[in-house]
Amino acid sequence: MAKFRVRVSTGEAFGAGTWDKMSVSIVGTRGETPPLPLDHLGKEFNAGAEEDFEVTPPQDVGQVLLVRVHKAPLARSRPLAPSAGDAWFCRWVQLTPPQGAAPLCFPCYQWLEGEGSLLLREGTAKISWEDHHPTLQQQRREELQARREAYRWKTYIPGWPRCLNKETVKNLNLNIKYSVAKNTTFYLRGGSALAELKLKGLLDRKGLWKSLKEMRRVFNFRKTPAVEYVFEHWQEDAFFAYQFLNGLNPVLIRRCHYLPKNFPVTDAMVAPVLGPGTSLQAELEKGSLFLVDYGLLAGVRTNVINGRPQFSTAPMTLLYQHPGHGPLLPLAIQLSQTPGPNSPIFLPSDDKWDWLLAKTWVRNAEFSIHEALTHLLQAHLVPEVFALATLRQLPHCHPLFKLLIPHTRYTLHINTLGRERLIAPGQVVDRSTGLGIGGFSELIQKNMEQLNYSALCLPDDIRARGVEDIPDYYYRDDGMQIWGAVERFVSEMIDIYYPSDESVRDDSELQAWVWEIFSEGFLGRESSGLPSTLGTREALIQYVTMVIFNCSAKHSAVSAGQYDFGAWMPNLPPTMQLPPPTSKGQARLEGFLATLPPVNATCDVVTALWLLSKEPGDRRPLGTYPDEHFIEEAPRRSIAAFQSRLAEISRDIQERNRSLALPYPYLDPPLIENSVSI
Repeated sequence: MAKFRVRVSTGEAFGAGTWDKMSVSIVGTRGETPPLPLDHLGKEFNAGAEEDFEVTPPQDVGQVLLVRVHKAPLARSRPLAPSAGDAWFCRWVQLTPPQGAAPLCFPCYQWLEGEGSLLLREGTAKISWEDHHPTLQQQRREELQARREAYRWKTYIPGWPRCLNKETVKNLNLNIKYSVAKNTTFYLRGGSALAELKLKGLLDRKGLWKSLKEMRRVFNFRKTPAVEYVFEHWQEDAFFAYQFLNGLNPVLIRRCHYLPKNFPVTDAMVAPVLGPGTSLQAELEKGSLFLVDYGLLAGVRTNVINGRPQFSTAPMTLLYQHPGHGPLLPLAIQLSQTPGPNSPIFLPSDDKWDWLLAKTWVRNAEFSIHEALTHLLQAHLVPEVFALATLRQLPHCHPLFKLLIPHTRYTLHINTLGRERLIAPGQVVDRSTGLGIGGFSELIQKNMEQLNYSALCLPDDIRARGVEDIPDYYYRDDGMQIWGAVERFVSEMIDIYYPSDESVRDDSELQAWVWEIFSEGFLGRESSGLPSTLGTREALIQYVTMVIFNCSAKHSAVSAGQYDFGAWMPNLPPTMQLPPPTSKGQARLEGFLATLPPVNATCDVVTALWLLSKEPGDRRPLGTYPDEHFIEEAPRRSIAAFQSRLAEISRDIQERNRSLALPYPYLDPPLIENSVSI
């Protein structure tokens, strides 16, 4: 019988190699061979190895359709090897048929744990209606059925997006789990920070901070230029306003076309900033006023820390953009949604401590909204929905699976870890934030009633908030460049595989994927505007662009700066220990310190922000695809063009940042991870 040449590539990661016995079966139009051993003298399948074998099938299987890779525990006759089957990471298998036929590549990029097999398809991307052979059709169905069994949905908290049904990262399979290197770095980093704060006697101290100067001891273990800048400028009005554009939560500010009735700011109040003879109405008509409203916080339950009840408020902030290229500045702050004698409107012209305390209450609201909604809900729970639906509804050979799977890497691990170590009872959110798990849960439930498709699509969001032309809005500027690059890349990929709108409508796997995101992630809420089906290539391009952007750039923008802006705790206090002021003229330094979080809660949260701000190794920046799921030339050319465009964007961002006192690096493509992985 004719011989086939088999070339096998093993992954390079620690532990990717195996001692186990390997074999392949060749599946063709006329049947399947028995397992054909892959064996040389000596050790095979070491990490990073590419090895050639020859196999001789006992029968003619016809046109090759699939390759089945088998792994079985090594016989006990080799006592130096492990007695039980170990894990192996297969990158790809290449099969060269006899008589000079072209090699067939079978991408894999999967772990095989213990004894078992993997059934691999030739790497050309195929939509379901392109598979005509019954064997291939059956393989698609069986692959998806197995993955739906492995990756199930559960309701973590009613009203939240549904999530992966695993209680702990120990229960995850290796295909979605942190690598050994990433896992080790993550825990070593966290342990070193906690150990230092414990040695300083801060982590267990439940009392108040003695002074503002003492608080600097918290971030001595990891100073950055941005942390130092925040420390130097946190009291300044211009920096307070700047953070609405380029801080941790740059998605709330919107142009103010009319003053809310429950925010009765008058011309006299703002005359010191606007100048004499200038009216609020005139500025509203010019479009120079902006509003940040934390109304979702109204009525949300608060936490108890160290036995003391904590406090929260739902402030509104009015801001003014100076004509020309002047700075954005705060005009007025009201610390509740209900105006009246006990809810004064604070102004820059007020006493220093009154004004600083009002701004600090706004920053506390910023912490709560950012961590519960912008970060946890929109940048973790929603991308988990995308990841889980992708695994459950799109087979490996589907072009959208190949396109999207790099943007789901480690998302299920970090979110399972978050439910285990951050938002579980007794963990950081529960023990050290002003809202606790109960308040976070209420906020997410409230926001789920409002979250809509346009908020997830950056161009639509920018237009809806009316912030297209506000100057020095680097989140918008960099984000729009990246959105454009992703959209162009996605458009090229969709054009390759979907020749018409009808081909989009006829792709049953694509439609099942979209429906599952709508029903499981957005709970079937039609008012969200999220599509439950897609009918055109244009709609598909926008949808896939939205998924990739939110799983990469959006997460980076609202996550990577957490330590930079939060290490100096008064700039982003996680809780407040005294009620908000009901009158002016009472604030003093002593009361300001007494309002801020206790020492142990500060250290607890700052350590978490440090851990969650930077990727712990094993990185894959946006547009980096070392796992070559696509084997055709056309998608490879599009990937190369995408990478070139991202490099151009990076050069532009770095050039601009060199002239900024506080650079904005959070959307620089080499610093953006492909996926939500921290």
